[in-house]
Amino acid sequence: MISFIEQVLQELLSRNANISETTFILPSKRAGASLVNRLSRLSSKPMFAPRVLSIEDFSEEIAGLKSIDNITALFEFYSAYRACTPKDQCESFETFSAWAQTLLYDFNEIDRYLIDYKTFFGYLGDIQEMNHWYLQEEKTPLMENYLLFWNKLPDYYEALQKQLEEKELAYQGMVYRRASERISEYAGRVAGPFVFIGFNALNTAEQNIFQFLLEAGKAEVFWDIDEVFLQDEQHDVSLFLRNYLKSWPYFKNHKPQFISRSYSEPKDIKMIGVPKNIGQAKYVGELLSKLSPEELKETAVVLGDESLLLPVLNSLPPNVEEVNITMGFALQNAPVAFLLEHLLKIHTVQGDGTHYYKDLMLVLSHPLVQQVTGGFSRRLLENIRKENLVYIKEEDLFKAVPTEFKPLFTACFGDWKNDPKIALQNLQGLIMIFKDRMDSDRDKITLEFLYQLHLLLNQINNLVSEYPYIDSIKILFSVYKDFLSSKTVDFRGKPFSGLQLMGMLESRVLDFKNVILTSVNEGVLPAGKSSNSFIPFDLKCAYKLPTYKEKDAVYTYHFYHLLQRAKQVHLLYNTESDGLNAGEKSRFLLQLEMEAQKDHNIQNFNISPVVPPVSAQLKTVHKSAEVIAKLKARAAEGFSPSALTTYIRNPLDFYKQYVLGIREREEVEETVAYNTLGTVVHDTLEVFYRNMLEEQVTVEKLEEALDNSNAEIERQFREHYTKAPLNNGQNLLIFEVARRYVRNFLRSEIVHIKEGNTIKILKIEDRLKVQIPIEELDFPVFLKGTVDRVDEFNGKMRIIDYKTGKVEQNKVEVVDWEEISLDYDKYSKPFQILTYALMMNEDSPLPQDLEAGIISFKNLKAGFLQFCKKDKKGYGAKKDINITSDTLAEFKIQLKNLILEICDPEVPFVEKEIKQHSW
Repeated sequence: MISFIEQVLQELLSRNANISETTFILPSKRAGASLVNRLSRLSSKPMFAPRVLSIEDFSEEIAGLKSIDNITALFEFYSAYRACTPKDQCESFETFSAWAQTLLYDFNEIDRYLIDYKTFFGYLGDIQEMNHWYLQEEKTPLMENYLLFWNKLPDYYEALQKQLEEKELAYQGMVYRRASERISEYAGRVAGPFVFIGFNALNTAEQNIFQFLLEAGKAEVFWDIDEVFLQDEQHDVSLFLRNYLKSWPYFKNHKPQFISRSYSEPKDIKMIGVPKNIGQAKYVGELLSKLSPEELKETAVVLGDESLLLPVLNSLPPNVEEVNITMGFALQNAPVAFLLEHLLKIHTVQGDGTHYYKDLMLVLSHPLVQQVTGGFSRRLLENIRKENLVYIKEEDLFKAVPTEFKPLFTACFGDWKNDPKIALQNLQGLIMIFKDRMDSDRDKITLEFLYQLHLLLNQINNLVSEYPYIDSIKILFSVYKDFLSSKTVDFRGKPFSGLQLMGMLESRVLDFKNVILTSVNEGVLPAGKSSNSFIPFDLKCAYKLPTYKEKDAVYTYHFYHLLQRAKQVHLLYNTESDGLNAGEKSRFLLQLEMEAQKDHNIQNFNISPVVPPVSAQLKTVHKSAEVIAKLKARAAEGFSPSALTTYIRNPLDFYKQYVLGIREREEVEETVAYNTLGTVVHDTLEVFYRNMLEEQVTVEKLEEALDNSNAEIERQFREHYTKAPLNNGQNLLIFEVARRYVRNFLRSEIVHIKEGNTIKILKIEDRLKVQIPIEELDFPVFLKGTVDRVDEFNGKMRIIDYKTGKVEQNKVEVVDWEEISLDYDKYSKPFQILTYALMMNEDSPLPQDLEAGIISFKNLKAGFLQFCKKDKKGYGAKKDINITSDTLAEFKIQLKNLILEICDPEVPFVEKEIKQHSW
């Protein structure tokens, strides 16, 4: 396969042209490097290398202006804006930047296409007036200000151009306009010749430059187009070239050179649907693993979506010994860049000297911070979780920090005083701290990231020194993000050996025998109709500015150019419908099938990963000697009702929690958790009723408790929930729920007493531990638990368990004793109640007319929900509400059987099937 660049060079060499004196202009620097490489191979004698320029560099040379980046252009624009706007009407830089970036893009387009800005902006202002308020005679101040903005656009444009001209600077569009205006002068003093290679979509300024040099006989242009596309009047690949051939005077007497006939040659094209982006990366690796070393040298992997770079690199097979990556790694994806961004975000909000726990956790858990601080940051994180610190004061934080780590914590969490200079000093200091702890051999990539961020911060620092408008960390944060989004870390390698890995734009003018193109999905290739512009579509059409049709044509050209000289083509697209720009294959693939050449072998198929079937087996844990030993220790410590009901619900959970001792990791409660709510309600009632032990409860004491309830609930929240604010958001709602639970319960007690009932508190939050003799076991077994409340209601003893959740009467009833240790959903509540009653009876015999039950704060109207034994299911069943010795004896049998099963070495812990609920 002979590449297009080789064809051009062979043609020039065959003429004996003076290559060394020729200036080659190409669409990209990558294409320029390829040209020099090819020339060194084709030349049979030594020669000086020719000048090779990208079109942007060539335009700068003609214009005599230095191009500036978008951020610098934004600050220059703000200076110009302030110069032509009354001081009392000037917007802050933060407000200005919200619309100025879009306007700069429009200025860029107007200049690149040599539009008369005065008539254009006048037309645009008229459109805005007509679209919004042409029917309203009297205009409000809002309308006046709105229309004034559109009418001021020519002034903004002129002021910016004048200011940049004085400094010999220019944004890209301005460079092109000046280059178009000065091409005659430039051509008069430069001999040439110039050779333009591989261009497609030219703006008006570029067209003027090309045409002038062609007419002056100082240039040649070589278009890379195939005959198939040129002859098809409807095909977008040749949209631009057809227009040039018809409208440029030069082509009335000259025919275009090198019209290719490669596209119709035999090609093996595979369109492959692959689920997920990561699936595409893995399949690229599989395709490459089948290629020989010679084939890899003629292969290009082109990423339609450049975010696939790292997955593809991690998927390269062992046979790929060399890879040349022409695209850079986005610096914003580096972990340390995220850390700096987060620190700027933290300090954007001016607080009261406190730090939010999530901000601290993100910083403290960062790998670089942990590498510097060792185990200290992990201990600090655990302390935040343990003490439930939602907001941490700065002075408290620094008290806990050892002296050696003070510089790092000062850089991260010290007071930046909303000063961009202080912020940049701290960020640079942080980078130096990290740099000093890096190993130059082991941490090469991290060091490169740190170096690139160091350069970026220096660049921003220069802007801060030059432009006084960066006067807050919020603006600095915005500038940092803009800079970061455009920065890449370049890979170093041999540019013309091994596998070529590149983005779509880097593939311009280059040809490969084997092409693997990823992400050929609608919305990626082509990119879609999004446009960041103030200019309406119809106005763009009237002034021949590019619209989405022209942008689609550019993508079409790049896509088909990759296929033009290739022999083996793999086109991968994502078949998954979840996420943005996913699931719909590109129209290019449909077009390729419909307009297939007769020698094209097109195959269309889907790839899916092999997923081995996994049988859904319930997990089983057999009881080893160590497990039995731990069960004996647990029995000696005491089985609680919650432990036993956990076994009933799922034996595997019991094994994890009560045998292995695995608990869920404590996390910081930003909003009050439900178990915390229950604890607060329980402890509040304990404080009030402990003062009434062994006494008759009176209305006066309950009313006193009612008066103190708000203060006591708040105190309990502070104790169990530390320093989280309770005066807003969800926490306020939960605080109000707790308050109402307690107050409503106290009021219900007052009602009972006023109705003539008597209540005497016997026990409150009583902790019990009793031994249960089980003859079948050769070790002691204890039960333990805390009874919420024991009282006498009208002389009859009641055992009461508080529940902050909702409980119905049918949840405390038992029909069949054998089911009480089998069905958690139905019988966990009566199991707990009876366990408390049994422990109390074993400790001290209870009266025969004992009652036990639940008070549900979420179902307080139901009152005391009494345990009862029913003789049958359904209606008409007899209910026995008294807990007699017979009741306890029946329950004790089931309890013993359950404990025997738990301690039986032959009965494993078997996971219970998770039930699927239908809603």
